[in-house]
Amino acid sequence: MTIENAAAVPRLPLYLDLVRWDRPAGWLLLLWPTLSALWIAADGWPGWHLVAVFVLGTILMRSAGCCVNDVADKEFDRHVKRTARRPVTSGLVSVSEALTVGAVLALAAFGLVLTTAPPAILLSFSALVVTLAYPYAKRGFGMPQAVLGVAFSFGIPMAFAAAQGGSEWSLAAVNAAVPPHAWALLLGNLFWVLAYDTEYAMVDRDDDLKVGMKTSAITLGRWDVAAVMAFYAVYLASWAALGLSLGLGRIYLVGIAAAAAQAAWHYTLIKDRTREGCFKAFRLNHWVGFAVFCGVAADLALR
Repeated sequence: MTIENAAAVPRLPLYLDLVRWDRPAGWLLLLWPTLSALWIAADGWPGWHLVAVFVLGTILMRSAGCCVNDVADKEFDRHVKRTARRPVTSGLVSVSEALTVGAVLALAAFGLVLTTAPPAILLSFSALVVTLAYPYAKRGFGMPQAVLGVAFSFGIPMAFAAAQGGSEWSLAAVNAAVPPHAWALLLGNLFWVLAYDTEYAMVDRDDDLKVGMKTSAITLGRWDVAAVMAFYAVYLASWAALGLSLGLGRIYLVGIAAAAAQAAWHYTLIKDRTREGCFKAFRLNHWVGFAVFCGVAADLALR
């Protein structure tokens, strides 16, 4: 498509497509562990201000990440069935235009963070660096989903920093606001990201092999399904143990059990490695995080 023809296409629908507005599963995967951490950090209801900041901030940063990812993967996406029609890949949105949209969204998210505590503001710069690093990790790292896991889990320490942070601008203040168990929750959540994004990578494995893209599905090979289930197990076991150590009880464990039941169901979807089954498992994975969040929120509310 020529530049003139692309410019004639209405921009708003293209921008909404660019940020995957019609596919909320992406930002819901980030939202539930972030809200779980926020509830734990606040020892219950954190207040409308912080809830609004983290809900809107999660949506904005995930949308900004989509813009950066599509620019970084432009040449690869041409050869992948699922991504060949994305706005940047098809030429309907230029690289500079996509980056501008991403920058505006990231700045809006940063504006929200500025209404919280200094430790959260300081951590937001680290979150941005990890977000920008992920698209390029797929070039030379066999498990780029691990980098994505850190990026998708960074809302956890930021939630603690916002809920428990003071007024000081220092590394000591960050360390005081973000206890070791917050980082342990991040590490546990990373394994959930490895599980669902390996399922996602299994959808595109054939195309990714052709273009030289590195993914966990390719690296794990025939052990992919077993690894996904092991990732689920580590995630759920670590969050169960951490929750109990923090005073959460039986209601929380009901949420963990509901999440585990879903993980078991996902095995039936991915065991034959069909595109449809793997994509369905990925697309519905946010319900796993929702179950855990419900367990956290209900347990704290009914103490």
